[in-house]
Amino acid sequence: MRNQLYIDGKWADPVQGGMFDVINPATEEVIQQVGAGTAEDIDAAVSAARRAFDTGEWPRLRGAERAKYLRAIAAGIRERQAEIALLEVRDNGKPLPEAEWDIGDAAGCFEFYANLAEQFDNGAEEAITLPDPRFTSKVVKEPVGVAAAIIPWNYPLLMAAWKVAPALAAGCTVVLKPSELTPLTALELAAIADNVGLPAGVLNIVTGLGGEAGQPLAEHPGVDKLAFTGSVPTGSKIMAAAARDIKKVSLELGGKSPFLIFEDADIEQAVEWIMFGIFWNQGQVCSATSRVLVQERLYAPLLERLVAETRKIKIGGGEGKGVLLGPLVSQRQYELVTRAISVAKDAGANVVIGGNRPENLEKGYFLEPTILTDVPLDSAAWTEEIFGPVVCIRPFSAEDDAVRLANDSRFGLAAAVMSKDGARADRVAAALRAGIVWINCSQPTFTEAPWGGYKQSGIGRELGRWGFENYLETKQITKYATDERWGWYIKS
Repeated sequence: MRNQLYIDGKWADPVQGGMFDVINPATEEVIQQVGAGTAEDIDAAVSAARRAFDTGEWPRLRGAERAKYLRAIAAGIRERQAEIALLEVRDNGKPLPEAEWDIGDAAGCFEFYANLAEQFDNGAEEAITLPDPRFTSKVVKEPVGVAAAIIPWNYPLLMAAWKVAPALAAGCTVVLKPSELTPLTALELAAIADNVGLPAGVLNIVTGLGGEAGQPLAEHPGVDKLAFTGSVPTGSKIMAAAARDIKKVSLELGGKSPFLIFEDADIEQAVEWIMFGIFWNQGQVCSATSRVLVQERLYAPLLERLVAETRKIKIGGGEGKGVLLGPLVSQRQYELVTRAISVAKDAGANVVIGGNRPENLEKGYFLEPTILTDVPLDSAAWTEEIFGPVVCIRPFSAEDDAVRLANDSRFGLAAAVMSKDGARADRVAAALRAGIVWINCSQPTFTEAPWGGYKQSGIGRELGRWGFENYLETKQITKYATDERWGWYIKS
């Protein structure tokens, strides 16, 4: 496992020599120490990225040439998929099958943007028809420059891929700051990029704490574009830092996503998608459908089936066979989630199942999957992101009421609706104020489709061509295409 910083194509210790512990959340044991980068290391990384962009070959290569590097990185990830997935499990805590899925998706993300990089060669210029024949004009798409990417801990390598792959494909250079809770697979990405011969300075990775490395990166004047995924409070600080230098910014922030289930829905399918929507990755998913609204006639039988199936979930270390729910990522996250459950109970919510540490697991940040009912609409459990395996479920009577309750949130990342009535499902999907809406499912994510939210869930979109366009500038080039005098000023 790598533990140094990767700057300007070289592995290096932090300038100040600091290190921090990386802890396995299933055992609470230190599995590695990693370099604690500071402002000096960030400055070195940004300077390297700046040189690579301003005077290096990377932004001047044809997209097809950049695509070769991206495909080589994807191949490197796939060759080491089992190894990297196991490292992700020990770093993050998620079950191994989930980690293997994530690492495969990360490789697929690099492959997708390799294809877009090739297409960019034919679409980087567009001729514009002007009303004055003496002029010709074209629009040129160019890389924005140095991109700073700050990523969270819930999908460590995949979130890195979501930002690094489109930025590199567009011709940008990158400084990546992974979460201090889960830095290990990002460093393996650096090793893979180094192994394929990515030019020095094109990708730089600095591990470190948020205040000591993340903040200096967000505030660095040498950065042209900030891309952040994480909490709303931190996103607000990132946006404020970007405003000082008028940097371009894209933010993917929190959510409190609703799932509307109508009385004609199939109970077994509904239960499966509810569980996938909240218990996958221990509920540490920004788009988790954590508010479930069920039409009154279906409410009681669905709740009974949901409790029964939730009781069957195997909890344990992510490497264990058949484990579907691993530990939360850290002691702090465990305390935040258990505190949220306690506050919900004090507010009048009923814990139908879960809410405690599993009796057979004395170590690790484990929490039973939790279902809350009778949650007051003005309580934090209903309105705020818990980011754990905790779902709030309540009945509704009419479609309009369900849509109103669903949209009554400061968030708008995702939403889901389930009904056998296609017209109703489409109508409700159109009424939901969210950037991602699923019909008869919850959480499927595809690299080809845009990802991002309304309201306080963020700004801009990742993935698909939208994620690629995040890292491009638009330039107009207009030419006077005649030898005639323009004639606005004639000397007497």
